[in-house]
Amino acid sequence: MIEVKQAAKSYGKLNVLRDISLKIETGEFVGIIGPNGSGKSTLLNLISGIEEPDQGEISLAGQPITSFSRKSLSQRLAVLQQDGLPSISYPVREVIEMGRFPFQDWRGREKGSNADDLLNQIMNRLELQELAGRPLSVLSGGQRQRVALGKVMAQQPEVLLLDEPTTYLDIRYQMQFMDLIASWQREEGLTVVAVMHDLNLASLYCDRLLILSAGKVIAEGTPDEILVPETIEAVFDVKSHTVNHPDTGVPQLLLQKRS
Repeated sequence: MIEVKQAAKSYGKLNVLRDISLKIETGEFVGIIGPNGSGKSTLLNLISGIEEPDQGEISLAGQPITSFSRKSLSQRLAVLQQDGLPSISYPVREVIEMGRFPFQDWRGREKGSNADDLLNQIMNRLELQELAGRPLSVLSGGQRQRVALGKVMAQQPEVLLLDEPTTYLDIRYQMQFMDLIASWQREEGLTVVAVMHDLNLASLYCDRLLILSAGKVIAEGTPDEILVPETIEAVFDVKSHTVNHPDTGVPQLLLQKRS
């Protein structure tokens, strides 16, 4: 589905990414983790087509990402940033409807579309019916992030890119948000690539993890292979212990205080 071949990206004299290669299969949930400044968001920008690599190639379904028009790419790929949506005054229903823009003609119409049914399903699923007429600017952070998710769901993408989507959410909304993503992924066979800071959340939801450090791939594998104390200390300079989650068996990290 997605292939990155020897990609590199620099800003002036700063080498942000160096010789990055990876493959992401259809239906995978891949987490990108690593220290601040390691190049995670830049890699996501390259995969999304927002930026082009200085070297190497990014492809989607066997085609160079640069061969897609912005509109055709938006019909297949959606991006959700950590702050989701700005605090604007548009009503919730209209914001979610904006996700249909890639499928509309210059008059804002879709041919043979059941967009209204789709939008109603999304509003129901995300429990946004009662907020439909409210301006986005009066909603809480958790509510706004659900609206942002509804907007990208309305795009009906094959690939969803998430850039630290739970950063500003409390624990309840973090779990609610990730559960919604996971159930959508299972039902639609969605391919998800997520930049994540919370390693325990990444372990709970991701099939595979990629560690970036100083712009290079340090390790790649399942959460069981990646989230081990030796690797965590080498990459993050933090001592930890690993325990198995009592429900799922996936690894969870317990951090050790510095003496």
